[in-house]
Amino acid sequence: MTLANVLFVLVLVSAFATLVVLFVGVLSMGRDEADGTAGASRSNRLMVWRVRLQLITVLLIPLWYLASRA
Repeated sequence: MTLANVLFVLVLVSAFATLVVLFVGVLSMGRDEADGTAGASRSNRLMVWRVRLQLITVLLIPLWYLASRA
């Protein structure tokens, strides 16, 4: 396997993970939480994880592009 293939798989995995965390966050927001503090804390944690995963995905895409051009 070439480096470009490995990076492409990593881009797909990180993009899928971002999508999963996004949907979990939307579903969590949609639920009517009885305890507001715990629900807000969970939503905040999910948002932080989504942003981290998006950053990883965005950083991997140019690396994959550069590796595939070489």
